[in-house]
Amino acid sequence: MHRLEDDYEALRKSVEEFARDVVAPVIGDYYERCEFPYDIVARMGRMGLFGLPIPEEHGGMGGDYFALCLALEELARVDSSVAITLEAAVSLGAMPLYRYGSAEQKERWLPRLASGQTLGAFGLTEPGGGSDVPGGMRTTATLDGGEWVVNGSKAFITNSGTDITGFVAVAAITGRRQSRDGGTAPEISTVIVPAGTPGFTVSKKYSKVGWSASDTRELSFSDCRVPESALLGERGRGYAQFLQTLDEGRVAIAALSVGLAQGCVDECLKYVGERHAFGQAIGRYQAIQFKIADMEARTHTARLAYYHAAEKMLAGEPVKKEAAIAKLVASNAAMDNARDATQIFGGYGFMNEYPVGRFYRDAKILEIGEGTSEVQRMLIARQLGLPA
Repeated sequence: MHRLEDDYEALRKSVEEFARDVVAPVIGDYYERCEFPYDIVARMGRMGLFGLPIPEEHGGMGGDYFALCLALEELARVDSSVAITLEAAVSLGAMPLYRYGSAEQKERWLPRLASGQTLGAFGLTEPGGGSDVPGGMRTTATLDGGEWVVNGSKAFITNSGTDITGFVAVAAITGRRQSRDGGTAPEISTVIVPAGTPGFTVSKKYSKVGWSASDTRELSFSDCRVPESALLGERGRGYAQFLQTLDEGRVAIAALSVGLAQGCVDECLKYVGERHAFGQAIGRYQAIQFKIADMEARTHTARLAYYHAAEKMLAGEPVKKEAAIAKLVASNAAMDNARDATQIFGGYGFMNEYPVGRFYRDAKILEIGEGTSEVQRMLIARQLGLPA
Protein backbone atom coordinates (compact mmCIF):
# COMPACT_ATOMS: atom_id res chain seq x y z
CA MET A 1 0.00 0.00 0.00
CA HIS A 2 3.06 2.26 -0.03
CA ARG A 3 2.34 3.21 -3.65
CA LEU A 4 -1.25 4.37 -3.77
CA GLU A 5 -3.66 2.61 -6.10
CA ASP A 6 -5.41 4.81 -8.66
CA ASP A 7 -8.66 5.25 -6.71
CA TYR A 8 -6.82 6.23 -3.55
CA GLU A 9 -4.54 8.62 -5.44
CA ALA A 10 -7.53 10.29 -7.15
CA LEU A 11 -9.18 10.81 -3.77
CA ARG A 12 -5.98 12.12 -2.23
CA LYS A 13 -5.48 14.59 -5.06
CA SER A 14 -9.06 15.87 -4.94
CA VAL A 15 -8.85 16.50 -1.18
CA GLU A 16 -5.42 18.12 -1.61
CA GLU A 17 -6.92 20.55 -4.13
CA PHE A 18 -9.94 21.21 -1.91
CA ALA A 19 -7.72 21.93 1.09
CA ARG A 20 -5.47 24.23 -0.91
CA ASP A 21 -8.13 26.12 -2.88
CA VAL A 22 -11.11 26.19 -0.48
CA VAL A 23 -9.84 25.75 3.08
CA ALA A 24 -6.45 27.49 3.10
CA PRO A 25 -7.60 30.96 1.95
CA VAL A 26 -10.25 31.36 4.68
CA ILE A 27 -9.49 29.09 7.63
CA GLY A 28 -7.20 31.59 9.36
CA ASP A 29 -10.14 33.96 9.86
CA TYR A 30 -12.30 31.19 11.31
CA TYR A 31 -9.43 30.24 13.59
CA GLU A 32 -8.99 33.80 14.87
CA ARG A 33 -12.73 34.11 15.56
CA CYS A 34 -12.92 30.61 17.10
CA GLU A 35 -15.81 30.01 14.71
CA PHE A 36 -17.03 26.67 13.36
CA PRO A 37 -16.70 26.62 9.52
CA TYR A 38 -20.19 25.45 8.55
CA ASP A 39 -19.77 26.29 4.87
CA ILE A 40 -16.53 24.30 4.59
CA VAL A 41 -18.14 21.35 6.41
CA ALA A 42 -21.12 21.49 4.04
CA ARG A 43 -18.80 21.37 1.02
CA MET A 44 -16.93 18.43 2.55
CA GLY A 45 -20.29 16.73 2.93
CA ARG A 46 -21.15 17.28 -0.72
CA MET A 47 -17.76 15.79 -1.65
CA GLY A 48 -18.75 12.64 0.25
CA LEU A 49 -15.92 12.85 2.80
CA PHE A 50 -18.15 12.13 5.80
CA GLY A 51 -19.38 8.95 4.13
CA LEU A 52 -16.05 7.58 2.90
CA PRO A 53 -16.03 4.33 4.94
CA ILE A 54 -19.85 3.98 5.10
CA PRO A 55 -21.52 1.51 2.70
CA GLU A 56 -23.62 2.91 -0.13
CA GLU A 57 -26.75 1.23 1.27
CA HIS A 58 -26.53 3.65 4.19
CA GLY A 59 -25.85 6.70 2.04
CA GLY A 60 -22.06 6.49 2.14
CA MET A 61 -19.37 6.26 -0.50
CA GLY A 62 -18.63 2.56 0.02
CA GLY A 63 -14.94 3.16 0.55
CA ASP A 64 -12.80 2.12 3.49
CA TYR A 65 -11.02 3.51 6.51
CA PHE A 66 -7.75 4.07 4.66
CA ALA A 67 -9.58 6.39 2.27
CA LEU A 68 -10.71 8.42 5.29
CA CYS A 69 -7.12 8.53 6.56
CA LEU A 70 -5.86 9.90 3.24
CA ALA A 71 -8.49 12.63 3.36
CA LEU A 72 -7.53 13.52 6.94
CA GLU A 73 -3.85 13.77 6.04
CA GLU A 74 -4.50 16.14 3.16
CA LEU A 75 -6.85 18.36 5.18
CA ALA A 76 -4.41 18.55 8.10
CA ARG A 77 -1.63 19.69 5.77
CA VAL A 78 -3.60 22.95 5.71
CA ASP A 79 -5.66 22.97 8.92
CA SER A 80 -6.30 20.59 11.80
CA SER A 81 -9.61 22.08 12.97
CA VAL A 82 -11.31 20.97 9.76
CA ALA A 83 -9.51 17.63 9.86
CA ILE A 84 -10.50 16.82 13.45
CA THR A 85 -14.10 17.76 12.72
CA LEU A 86 -14.14 15.11 9.98
CA GLU A 87 -12.17 12.57 12.05
CA ALA A 88 -14.45 12.81 15.08
CA ALA A 89 -17.62 12.88 13.00
CA VAL A 90 -16.69 9.63 11.23
CA SER A 91 -14.51 7.69 13.70
CA LEU A 92 -16.41 8.59 16.88
CA GLY A 93 -19.83 9.53 15.52
CA ALA A 94 -20.73 7.41 12.51
CA MET A 95 -18.56 4.29 12.82
CA PRO A 96 -19.79 3.10 16.26
CA LEU A 97 -23.35 3.50 15.01
CA TYR A 98 -22.53 1.61 11.81
CA ARG A 99 -20.77 -1.21 13.68
CA TYR A 100 -23.06 -1.61 16.68
CA GLY A 101 -26.32 0.17 15.91
CA SER A 102 -29.68 -1.49 15.40
CA ALA A 103 -31.34 -1.48 11.98
CA GLU A 104 -33.65 1.28 13.19
CA GLN A 105 -30.77 3.40 14.51
CA LYS A 106 -28.83 3.00 11.27
CA GLU A 107 -31.85 3.92 9.17
CA ARG A 108 -32.51 7.00 11.28
CA TRP A 109 -28.99 8.39 11.53
CA LEU A 110 -26.48 6.95 9.05
CA PRO A 111 -27.64 8.63 5.81
CA ARG A 112 -27.53 12.05 7.48
CA LEU A 113 -24.16 11.33 9.08
CA ALA A 114 -22.70 10.07 5.80
CA SER A 115 -23.83 13.22 3.97
CA GLY A 116 -22.37 15.56 6.59
CA GLN A 117 -25.78 17.14 7.18
CA THR A 118 -25.69 15.82 10.74
CA LEU A 119 -22.74 15.29 13.07
CA GLY A 120 -22.58 12.62 15.76
CA ALA A 121 -20.41 12.84 18.86
CA PHE A 122 -19.17 10.33 21.43
CA GLY A 123 -19.34 11.19 25.13
CA LEU A 124 -16.63 9.15 26.82
CA THR A 125 -14.19 11.33 28.78
CA GLU A 126 -15.32 12.82 32.09
CA PRO A 127 -14.00 15.87 33.96
CA GLY A 128 -12.25 13.77 36.62
CA GLY A 129 -11.48 10.69 34.54
CA GLY A 130 -8.91 11.34 31.84
CA SER A 131 -7.21 8.15 30.63
CA ASP A 132 -8.79 6.09 33.45
CA VAL A 133 -12.13 5.75 31.70
CA PRO A 134 -13.73 2.91 33.69
CA GLY A 135 -12.27 4.01 37.02
CA GLY A 136 -13.18 7.64 36.54
CA MET A 137 -16.66 7.20 35.10
CA ARG A 138 -19.48 8.70 37.17
CA THR A 139 -22.20 9.11 34.53
CA THR A 140 -25.05 6.65 35.04
CA ALA A 141 -27.98 5.42 32.95
CA THR A 142 -30.78 3.68 34.83
CA LEU A 143 -33.78 1.91 33.33
CA ASP A 144 -37.10 3.32 34.52
CA GLY A 145 -40.42 2.55 32.89
CA GLY A 146 -38.94 1.62 29.54
CA GLU A 147 -36.60 4.62 29.45
CA TRP A 148 -32.96 5.24 30.23
CA VAL A 149 -32.48 8.04 32.75
CA VAL A 150 -29.03 9.57 32.24
CA ASN A 151 -27.20 11.61 34.90
CA GLY A 152 -23.62 12.90 34.85
CA SER A 153 -21.21 14.99 32.80
CA LYS A 154 -18.68 14.63 30.00
CA ALA A 155 -15.65 16.74 29.06
CA PHE A 156 -13.75 17.59 25.85
CA ILE A 157 -16.46 16.25 23.52
CA THR A 158 -15.85 17.16 19.86
CA ASN A 159 -18.76 18.15 17.57
CA SER A 160 -21.20 18.04 20.50
CA GLY A 161 -22.64 21.55 20.30
CA THR A 162 -22.82 22.60 16.65
CA ASP A 163 -26.04 23.63 14.94
CA ILE A 164 -25.91 20.35 13.00
CA THR A 165 -25.10 18.00 15.91
CA GLY A 166 -27.69 15.21 15.88
CA PHE A 167 -26.78 13.17 18.93
CA VAL A 168 -24.16 12.26 21.46
CA ALA A 169 -23.54 8.56 22.19
CA VAL A 170 -22.98 8.61 25.94
CA ALA A 171 -20.93 5.97 27.75
CA ALA A 172 -22.54 5.41 31.15
CA ILE A 173 -22.59 2.97 34.05
CA THR A 174 -25.74 0.87 33.73
CA GLY A 175 -25.10 -1.44 36.69
CA ARG A 176 -22.44 -3.54 38.47
CA ARG A 177 -21.17 -6.99 37.63
CA GLN A 178 -18.78 -9.57 39.04
CA SER A 179 -15.11 -8.89 38.38
CA ARG A 180 -12.26 -11.39 38.05
CA ASP A 181 -10.95 -10.66 41.54
CA GLY A 182 -14.28 -11.55 43.15
CA GLY A 183 -15.44 -7.99 43.64
CA THR A 184 -17.67 -5.91 41.39
CA ALA A 185 -16.88 -3.69 38.44
CA PRO A 186 -18.98 -1.07 36.65
CA GLU A 187 -21.09 -2.31 33.74
CA ILE A 188 -20.58 0.30 31.01
CA SER A 189 -23.03 0.70 28.16
CA THR A 190 -23.59 3.31 25.46
CA VAL A 191 -26.84 5.24 25.10
CA ILE A 192 -27.74 7.57 22.21
CA VAL A 193 -28.98 10.96 23.43
CA PRO A 194 -30.37 13.17 20.64
CA ALA A 195 -29.57 16.88 20.68
CA GLY A 196 -32.27 18.91 22.37
CA THR A 197 -33.41 16.12 24.70
CA PRO A 198 -34.71 17.67 27.97
CA GLY A 199 -32.09 17.40 30.69
CA PHE A 200 -29.22 17.39 28.17
CA THR A 201 -27.24 20.63 28.54
CA VAL A 202 -24.40 21.72 26.27
CA SER A 203 -21.93 24.21 27.73
CA LYS A 204 -20.32 27.13 25.94
CA LYS A 205 -17.35 26.27 23.74
CA TYR A 206 -14.05 25.80 25.50
CA SER A 207 -11.39 28.46 25.01
CA LYS A 208 -8.68 26.22 23.58
CA VAL A 209 -4.97 26.54 22.86
CA GLY A 210 -5.47 25.04 19.39
CA TRP A 211 -8.08 23.50 17.09
CA SER A 212 -9.82 26.85 17.48
CA ALA A 213 -12.19 26.41 14.54
CA SER A 214 -13.52 23.08 15.84
CA ASP A 215 -16.34 22.52 18.33
CA THR A 216 -15.42 21.10 21.76
CA ARG A 217 -17.67 21.29 24.82
CA GLU A 218 -18.55 19.98 28.23
CA LEU A 219 -21.90 18.22 28.53
CA SER A 220 -24.19 17.59 31.46
CA PHE A 221 -27.15 15.26 31.90
CA SER A 222 -29.79 15.73 34.60
CA ASP A 223 -32.58 13.13 34.64
CA CYS A 224 -32.26 13.04 30.87
CA ARG A 225 -34.71 10.44 29.50
CA VAL A 226 -34.38 8.49 26.24
CA PRO A 227 -36.19 5.32 25.10
CA GLU A 228 -34.82 1.90 26.04
CA SER A 229 -34.21 1.37 22.30
CA ALA A 230 -31.57 4.15 22.46
CA LEU A 231 -29.03 1.58 23.75
CA LEU A 232 -26.16 1.35 21.23
CA GLY A 233 -24.98 -2.23 20.90
CA GLU A 234 -25.14 -4.70 23.75
CA ARG A 235 -25.71 -3.70 27.34
CA GLY A 236 -22.45 -3.91 29.27
CA ARG A 237 -20.33 -3.86 26.11
CA GLY A 238 -19.99 -0.09 25.78
CA TYR A 239 -16.39 0.18 26.89
CA ALA A 240 -15.26 -2.90 24.94
CA GLN A 241 -16.90 -1.47 21.82
CA PHE A 242 -15.15 1.81 22.31
CA LEU A 243 -11.74 0.18 22.73
CA GLN A 244 -12.09 -1.19 19.19
CA THR A 245 -13.28 2.22 18.03
CA LEU A 246 -10.17 3.76 19.61
CA ASP A 247 -7.84 1.43 17.73
CA GLU A 248 -9.29 2.68 14.46
CA GLY A 249 -9.35 6.24 15.73
CA ARG A 250 -5.66 6.11 16.57
CA VAL A 251 -4.82 5.25 12.97
CA ALA A 252 -6.95 8.22 11.88
CA ILE A 253 -5.24 10.56 14.37
CA ALA A 254 -1.89 9.29 13.11
CA ALA A 255 -2.92 10.25 9.58
CA LEU A 256 -3.99 13.68 10.78
CA SER A 257 -0.66 14.06 12.60
CA VAL A 258 1.25 13.15 9.45
CA GLY A 259 -0.71 15.82 7.60
CA LEU A 260 0.30 18.47 10.12
CA ALA A 261 3.93 17.29 9.99
CA GLN A 262 3.87 17.46 6.18
CA GLY A 263 2.27 20.88 6.28
CA CYS A 264 5.21 22.10 8.34
CA VAL A 265 7.61 20.84 5.67
CA ASP A 266 5.52 22.41 2.89
CA GLU A 267 5.45 25.84 4.55
CA CYS A 268 9.14 25.79 5.40
CA LEU A 269 10.17 24.88 1.85
CA LYS A 270 8.27 27.92 0.55
CA TYR A 271 9.54 30.25 3.25
CA VAL A 272 13.26 29.44 3.11
CA GLY A 273 13.38 30.37 -0.56
CA GLU A 274 11.78 33.78 0.08
CA ARG A 275 13.40 34.80 3.38
CA HIS A 276 16.86 36.32 3.12
CA ALA A 277 19.39 36.85 5.90
CA PHE A 278 23.06 37.84 5.77
CA GLY A 279 22.98 38.25 2.03
CA GLN A 280 21.28 35.07 0.85
CA ALA A 281 18.13 32.95 1.09
CA ILE A 282 18.11 31.10 4.41
CA GLY A 283 17.48 27.85 2.52
CA ARG A 284 21.12 27.95 1.48
CA TYR A 285 22.31 27.52 5.06
CA GLN A 286 23.12 23.96 6.06
CA ALA A 287 21.62 24.42 9.55
CA ILE A 288 18.24 25.12 7.95
CA GLN A 289 18.63 22.35 5.38
CA PHE A 290 19.36 19.78 8.10
CA LYS A 291 16.32 20.87 10.11
CA ILE A 292 14.04 20.43 7.10
CA ALA A 293 15.67 17.09 6.23
CA ASP A 294 14.93 15.83 9.74
CA MET A 295 11.34 17.07 9.43
CA GLU A 296 10.87 15.21 6.15
CA ALA A 297 12.40 12.02 7.60
CA ARG A 298 10.01 12.12 10.58
CA THR A 299 7.03 12.68 8.30
CA HIS A 300 8.00 9.86 5.94
CA THR A 301 8.53 7.39 8.79
CA ALA A 302 5.23 8.32 10.44
CA ARG A 303 3.36 7.95 7.16
CA LEU A 304 4.74 4.45 6.67
CA ALA A 305 3.66 3.58 10.22
CA TYR A 306 0.04 4.59 9.67
CA TYR A 307 -0.06 3.03 6.19
CA HIS A 308 1.09 -0.26 7.74
CA ALA A 309 -1.51 -0.08 10.52
CA ALA A 310 -4.26 0.71 8.02
CA GLU A 311 -3.16 -2.16 5.78
CA LYS A 312 -3.46 -4.65 8.66
CA MET A 313 -6.78 -3.16 9.72
CA LEU A 314 -8.28 -3.53 6.23
CA ALA A 315 -7.04 -7.14 6.16
CA GLY A 316 -9.00 -7.82 9.34
CA GLU A 317 -5.87 -8.52 11.38
CA PRO A 318 -5.28 -7.38 14.98
CA VAL A 319 -3.98 -3.83 14.91
CA LYS A 320 -3.71 -2.67 18.53
CA LYS A 321 0.10 -2.54 18.60
CA GLU A 322 0.48 -1.08 15.13
CA ALA A 323 -2.20 1.56 15.79
CA ALA A 324 -0.45 2.59 19.01
CA ILE A 325 2.92 2.76 17.25
CA ALA A 326 1.48 4.85 14.41
CA LYS A 327 -0.23 7.25 16.81
CA LEU A 328 2.86 7.61 19.00
CA VAL A 329 5.33 8.12 16.15
CA ALA A 330 3.08 10.44 14.13
CA SER A 331 2.06 12.69 17.03
CA ASN A 332 5.73 13.01 18.03
CA ALA A 333 6.58 13.93 14.43
CA ALA A 334 3.84 16.55 14.36
CA MET A 335 5.01 18.15 17.60
CA ASP A 336 8.69 18.09 16.65
CA ASN A 337 8.04 19.44 13.15
CA ALA A 338 5.80 22.21 14.45
CA ARG A 339 8.51 23.30 16.87
CA ASP A 340 11.21 23.25 14.17
CA ALA A 341 9.00 25.04 11.65
CA THR A 342 8.25 27.78 14.17
CA GLN A 343 11.99 28.16 14.78
CA ILE A 344 12.72 28.43 11.06
CA PHE A 345 10.04 31.11 10.65
CA GLY A 346 11.43 33.04 13.60
CA GLY A 347 9.17 35.86 14.80
CA TYR A 348 6.69 35.19 12.00
CA GLY A 349 6.26 31.67 13.32
CA PHE A 350 4.75 33.19 16.46
CA MET A 351 2.06 34.98 14.46
CA ASN A 352 -1.31 33.28 13.96
CA GLU A 353 -1.60 34.68 10.44
CA TYR A 354 1.05 32.18 9.36
CA PRO A 355 -0.01 28.51 9.18
CA VAL A 356 2.99 27.33 11.20
CA GLY A 357 1.81 29.40 14.16
CA ARG A 358 -1.50 27.51 14.04
CA PHE A 359 0.33 24.23 13.47
CA TYR A 360 2.34 24.80 16.63
CA ARG A 361 -0.82 25.42 18.65
CA ASP A 362 -2.58 22.44 17.10
CA ALA A 363 0.21 19.89 17.47
CA LYS A 364 0.30 19.36 21.23
CA ILE A 365 -3.18 17.89 21.56
CA LEU A 366 -2.16 15.10 19.16
CA GLU A 367 0.04 13.70 21.94
CA ILE A 368 -2.97 13.69 24.29
CA GLY A 369 -6.26 13.00 22.48
CA GLU A 370 -7.49 9.45 21.74
CA GLY A 371 -4.92 8.08 24.17
CA THR A 372 -1.87 9.94 25.49
CA SER A 373 1.64 9.07 24.37
CA GLU A 374 2.13 7.35 27.72
CA VAL A 375 -0.93 5.18 27.10
CA GLN A 376 0.39 4.27 23.64
CA ARG A 377 3.70 3.13 25.16
CA MET A 378 1.79 1.10 27.73
CA LEU A 379 -0.27 -0.58 24.99
CA ILE A 380 2.83 -1.38 22.94
CA ALA A 381 4.57 -2.87 25.99
CA ARG A 382 1.58 -5.05 26.80
CA GLN A 383 1.34 -6.26 23.21
CA LEU A 384 4.97 -7.29 23.53
CA GLY A 385 4.03 -9.47 26.50
CA LEU A 386 5.44 -7.25 29.24
CA PRO A 387 3.51 -7.35 32.55
CA ALA A 388 0.53 -5.04 33.05
